[in-house]
Amino acid sequence: MLREYDVKETPAGKQTVFSIRFVKTNGEIVFMPHAVACGLTANMSINRLRGVVPIDAYGNKISHNTSVNID
Repeated sequence: MLREYDVKETPAGKQTVFSIRFVKTNGEIVFMPHAVACGLTANMSINRLRGVVPIDAYGNKISHNTSVNID
């Protein structure tokens, strides 16, 4: 997953769209069928976090940034 996450853009300059499923700390399973990578205000390497944001079919953001723990 991390290898695909690190590819932020296609050769044409568009954001790479991917789907992601993860489990929150309370046990809830979250599935984002279309998402793109985004930045976070935290230090991602120390906290082992990555940021994702869900998008619609047209590439518009439909929710807020979500931090995902990669451990």
